Amino acid sequence: MTQRLRLNKHADRRLKAGHLWIYSNEVDTKETPLKDFAPGETALVEAANGRALGVAYVNPHSLICARVMSRDPDMRLDRSLFVHRFNQALALREQMFDKPFYRLVHGEGDLLPGLIIDRFGSVLVVQLNTAGMQHLADAIVDALEKVVKPEVIVFRNDTGGRRQEGLEAQVEVVKGVLPDEVLIEENGVRFAVPVIEGQKTGWFFDHRVNREWLNRQVAGKRVLDVFSYIGGWGVQAAANGASEVLCIDASNTALERVARNAELNGLHEQVAIGEGDAFEALAALKAEGEQFDVIVLDPPAFIKKRKDIPNGERAYARLNREAMRLLGRDGLLISASCSMHLAHERLVEVVRGAVRHQDRHGQIVFQGHQGPDHPIHPAIPETAYLKALGVRVFRD
Repeated sequence: MTQRLRLNKHADRRLKAGHLWIYSNEVDTKETPLKDFAPGETALVEAANGRALGVAYVNPHSLICARVMSRDPDMRLDRSLFVHRFNQALALREQMFDKPFYRLVHGEGDLLPGLIIDRFGSVLVVQLNTAGMQHLADAIVDALEKVVKPEVIVFRNDTGGRRQEGLEAQVEVVKGVLPDEVLIEENGVRFAVPVIEGQKTGWFFDHRVNREWLNRQVAGKRVLDVFSYIGGWGVQAAANGASEVLCIDASNTALERVARNAELNGLHEQVAIGEGDAFEALAALKAEGEQFDVIVLDPPAFIKKRKDIPNGERAYARLNREAMRLLGRDGLLISASCSMHLAHERLVEVVRGAVRHQDRHGQIVFQGHQGPDHPIHPAIPETAYLKALGVRVFRD
């Protein structure tokens, strides 16, 4: 029999508005003690008056102690539910994209909290980020085999979120044999993706639309791609007519993959690489008198928690100031942030401050966010995390 999870009075307001999370301080622990739940266990969620609100999985050791999987109190968290949700997710992606390279499941945005699945053709990379999804791993694999029929399924269970859920890190191929190179295509450009040892799932599909916009601006331009990873921005810029591209990253392994991806597209002569800390590299380029027509700043999240906001905003501000020093008289800056805790208006303020610090003028000519394969849940602001500004920076 499914256990009950009773909420405190008025603690159901966010759920009624569409949110999927339940915090531990919202639970009536006298009526339904959290200590009685095993991590990943299913529960029937009830309002304070006993009215059924839906079905969730529970982790008593997490601040977000439960995540709603269905509003139907009779729903079973099994293969059938995943088949249904995967079919819904796949229908959206097949409507939006003509090739099988995309984020197939985006957690809460696809009503599957704690689950991320990226599709690289016949290879699926899965992240089970919560105890609930870990508990349902077999059902997830079975449902994927029915809906997508992949040749390979990889579990990249090595995220920070798993540590917070009390889960061990684990990376393994759970179905098939991984090919020597996993190849994808984005905006007409080919990439080899490191799905085992790369960052996250190996690739960042979320900037696809923003890169597509930049690709139309770079013909004949000299481009600097900072925090390049494996060349998502820089190699695409070269493929779209940039005269020179310099990709900078702190990881030599990532830069080796930049070179490989440039080679895949016949662009090895246009794309150069430079290893080093981003701030030090920007200072060194300025000292050498270098200038660029286009600069891309796509750093990792400087703000992971609310307490990091002051220091993180200072880091974004410094990064944008240093980059603008390298722009020519009429240059284009892409300033991006994947920090959910950095509000859009704060990124605009960071850019404004950096422009004025250089005694220049700025015009925001593009405002981007995550692509349609990273759908935003309208009741969950946390699902809208990505921001990108295209800023024309010029002098009088």
